Amino acid sequence: MNNVLYPLCACVAFLGFTYKLRVLRTNHSPAQIALIGNFFFQGATFTVSSPPVWVAISRSVGIVNFSGLLSQSTVILLTACQQLVLLHLTHERRVAWRKAKPRLIALFLILAAMVTLFSMATSSHENPNDFAVSKAQYYPAYLSVYLVGYTINQVDVGLMGWRFAKVAPSPWLRRGFIVVAISMPLSMVYAGCRAADIIAGQFGVSGHSWEPVAQVSVAVASIVLAIGWTLPDWGRHLSTVWEWANCQWAYRQLSPFHARVTSQAADVVLDPGPTDIRTRLYRLVVELRDAQWALRTWMSPSVAEEVRQKAVAAGLQGDELAATVEAARLAAALQAKTWGIRPVKHSDSPLEAEPQDLAAELTFQRKVARAFTTSPIVSAVLMPTPGSRPFQEHA
Repeated sequence: MNNVLYPLCACVAFLGFTYKLRVLRTNHSPAQIALIGNFFFQGATFTVSSPPVWVAISRSVGIVNFSGLLSQSTVILLTACQQLVLLHLTHERRVAWRKAKPRLIALFLILAAMVTLFSMATSSHENPNDFAVSKAQYYPAYLSVYLVGYTINQVDVGLMGWRFAKVAPSPWLRRGFIVVAISMPLSMVYAGCRAADIIAGQFGVSGHSWEPVAQVSVAVASIVLAIGWTLPDWGRHLSTVWEWANCQWAYRQLSPFHARVTSQAADVVLDPGPTDIRTRLYRLVVELRDAQWALRTWMSPSVAEEVRQKAVAAGLQGDELAATVEAARLAAALQAKTWGIRPVKHSDSPLEAEPQDLAAELTFQRKVARAFTTSPIVSAVLMPTPGSRPFQEHA
């Protein structure tokens, strides 16, 4: 399995490394440098852990399973980089280094202990596919030290991610922290498998049966982390794409509604010329409101009151209620003007809601358009024949 997963993870890590390198041209902050180091060591970890590379490196230095020590050492180094990234993103530089110092010292001691314990171990053959499992059975002290360092730091990184997401100054930085935090449970699955290896090894039992779980969990955790670390950079492009797509969809929703409403209020429509989608949407919203005021003298107060009662009885409230009432008043006014049946008394205002900004107005008008087209309450407003009155006029 690691013949496929580990090269894939290495590619993802080195893509992140290459992507973040460009930042160094304008940003030499410790957080950016540490993030680049994180991607480099992550890529190195999975490259070394790929079986062909594993064997080649160990043979080149003449130490059996040296690649195991190398790959797990780079894991400790990348956890140090992760700590530095989070601390420098959320603290002033002096405070970040102060908080990082004990963490870095602890990681250095863990790394030194791993090297010492590994040098005391012997092995007769390479284990590129099950190094951790084999070491757990015969050299539990080495793997225990590595596992303690890995687990404590991944828990720390996950908790910091959740904590810092609450105070992140931008939406995509907050989402990036959340994704980083989400990787922690996957890392704990990997740590649990390795702990099980150690325990099983003391009873002469092999952990090969759950080794695929360990490999998949650590691979997925690494990919999730790579997404989380880079999300603040490329996430804003997703926002741009989403905004464009949302504007296109809103325009498709509102255009037929706009055409129907302004068919009886043509004076409010101006030729916008070639403009961008946001400008066209803004014009649609403004012209819809202008058309409502132009049709106000064809709106009966009795229609609004009756529709409001029916909508409340149907469980509608808030903007859904207001949108349904506005849609019904418009439908009735358009029909009344088409048939030339002006109400005895017209409404003072055609509006049921007055959103305070363009985004809120656009959202509300989409609800009005949907109610105008699909609401049975709106359909009930329409008169079956000229001169019929589904609603009694108030005297």
